[in-house]
Amino acid sequence: MPRPRPAVPNPLALAGWCPLSPTGAQTTQLLVKPPWTPPVLWDRVTLTCQGLGTAGATTWYKDGQRWWQKGPDRFIVTESGTYQCDRPSTGRSPPVSVSNAWLVLQVPARALLEGDTVTLRCRSWKDKPVTSVSFYREEKQLQLPRDGTELSLSPLRLQDSGRYRCRGWVYYVVSEWKESAPVTVTVHSEHPTAATLTPQHPHTSAPPQPLHSRLGVTVPHPISFPELFPVPVLEGPPEPTEGFPLNLSCLSTPSPLQPRAPLLHLFYRDGRLVGGPQGSPQLLLPAVGVSHSGNYSCEVRSEQGAVRKSSARLRVTVRRVPLSGVSVSAQPPRGQVALGDRLVLSCAVATGTGPLFFSWHRVGSWALLGTGSHLELRHIGDNDSGHYQCRASNGDSVAESVPLNVTVLVPVANATISPSALAHPVRAGDPVTLRCLVQVGSAPVTFTWLHNGSEVARGPLLELRDVHVGHSGTYQCVATNQLRQDGHRVFQALSPELALTVTPWGHWDTVAVNIGRSLLFLALLLAVIGGCHWWHRLGGCHPPPRSPQPLSLPAPPRVSPGPAPPRHPQVTNAELPGPYEGQQDPGATYKSVM
Repeated sequence: MPRPRPAVPNPLALAGWCPLSPTGAQTTQLLVKPPWTPPVLWDRVTLTCQGLGTAGATTWYKDGQRWWQKGPDRFIVTESGTYQCDRPSTGRSPPVSVSNAWLVLQVPARALLEGDTVTLRCRSWKDKPVTSVSFYREEKQLQLPRDGTELSLSPLRLQDSGRYRCRGWVYYVVSEWKESAPVTVTVHSEHPTAATLTPQHPHTSAPPQPLHSRLGVTVPHPISFPELFPVPVLEGPPEPTEGFPLNLSCLSTPSPLQPRAPLLHLFYRDGRLVGGPQGSPQLLLPAVGVSHSGNYSCEVRSEQGAVRKSSARLRVTVRRVPLSGVSVSAQPPRGQVALGDRLVLSCAVATGTGPLFFSWHRVGSWALLGTGSHLELRHIGDNDSGHYQCRASNGDSVAESVPLNVTVLVPVANATISPSALAHPVRAGDPVTLRCLVQVGSAPVTFTWLHNGSEVARGPLLELRDVHVGHSGTYQCVATNQLRQDGHRVFQALSPELALTVTPWGHWDTVAVNIGRSLLFLALLLAVIGGCHWWHRLGGCHPPPRSPQPLSLPAPPRVSPGPAPPRHPQVTNAELPGPYEGQQDPGATYKSVM
C-alpha cells in the first residue's frame, strides 16, 4: 500500500484548520484541510494530528487498522477511507472519513454556533456538472429542484437539527440521478462532538476509481452545531417580603467557542416587558410590593436578535411584612367616657405592610362591631362598658390588640337630704343626723355639706350631736363624681335646701321639767316604802327599830315675782322652768341643709 506524502508545514494554512470535535486540550485531535466535512478525496485533503508528545511518535490508523507507525504529524490523503491518529500521552483521535462518492453533502468543518449562517453544499465527484439539485431534511424536500448547489441556513436554530441529504442530475459518461449519503445534524449545548454520516443510499452508485481501485463509500463523521447559548434559567426568591429588594438572575452561559458574544436579556412579568433589553443578566427591583407578584420569565437574544430563547416561568409571590404591635387608643383618653357622650376607638399597627383590614369585637363575644381603623360610638350608654379589642389583617397574617377597658361614667343627679323634713321641733341639746343621697351616679361619689352656703363638713352623713341655736339655718349637700383622677371632667348635683330651726329652752319649760322630775322621785320613794311594808307583813322584813323621822318633801320651785300670765280656759300647753334653764347658748346657731 503506498504511503501518503508528508505535507509541508504551512503556518498560514494551519491557522485556518479547525478540529472537527474539539473536546479539550488534553485529547488528541485530527484537523482537516480544507475545512469541510466530510472531506472529499479530490480536494487534496491534509490531515494534521494534534496532541501531546513528539511529532515522530504519531501512529496512524485507516479503516480501524494500524496503517502507519511512527509517522509524521500531518500528511496529504491519497486514498478514501476513515482515518485516526494516536499520540502516546493523549490517546487516539476521533475518526475522520474522506469520501470519494458520486454526490457528497458537505458542511463547514468548524464549530457552527446557533445563530450563525451555515451553508450546505452538494458536490459531485471531481466537481462534475450537476443540475436540478434538491435538499431534504427528514425526507422532506426543502425547496424545488434548481441549478444551484448550495443551501443556506440563516440563522442556525435548534429546530434545524435532523438528517440532511441532497439529490441531483450528475453529468458524466452516463448521466443519471444521484443522491448523497444523509448527514445527521445534532445540536449540542457545548462543543461539537463526532458524528457519523449514514451509509450511501442504496440507489446510488460509486464513481469509477482510477487504476482500477476498489469502489468504496466513505463513512465520515457527522457534524454538530453548538448552541450560541443554552436555554436560560431564571433564578430568584419565590416569596420576597414587601418593601425589600428583589433580584432576579437570567442564567445562560455563552458558548466557550464565542465567550464574548454579546447577549441581550429581557425580563417579563405575566407576559409584559418589565426590564431590558440589557446586557446585564440581573433584574433588580429596589422595593417590591404586592403588585409585583406574578409569573416572571426572561429571554436571551443574540445581538441581532436572530437567536432567542426564553426561560421557564418563575412564580413570585410578594409576602407582606407580618403584623405586630397592634394597639388601641381612645378619645376621651383611657376609655373613660360620660354617659351619652361620644367615644372614638382607634386601632394602630406598629409593624406590617398593607393594605390593612380591621375588625372590632368585645371580649367574650365575636359579634362584629365595626370595620376600619376607627370605631365610633356616638351616644354611649351604660351597657357599653367592657373590654374592646381590635383585630388587624393584611391577607398574610393576623394580629390582635390588648383589650382596652371602656368605663362609662354616670354623672351624679338628683341629690337629696334625708330626712327631707324634721318630724318634730328641734330643741337645743337634741342630736340631729342628716344623710345625703343621689338617685344615680357612678362611684366614687364625694359629698360636701353647706350651712348657709358655707362648707361645714364632708361625707355622706352630717351628725349634729348637741344642737343649739347656732345650728339653725339652711343646709344643702353637694354630690360630686368625675372622669379620671386628674379631674378631666367634674359632675355635681346640689340638693334642695333643708331648713333647721333650733328652739331654746324657755322659763316655763324649765319649771315643767323640774316638777316632772320631782314627781318621778316621789313615785319611786313611795314604791320602795310600799314594797317594804308588804314584805314586813309577810314576815320577811324586820327593820331595826328606830325613831320615826318626819317625811320632808322638796319645796316647790320658787318663781320670781312678776306679773302673772293671763288665764285662758283653752290653753293646753304650759312652759315650766326645768333643770336646764339658763344653760342655752343663744349665739351658737346652724342652718339646715337640703
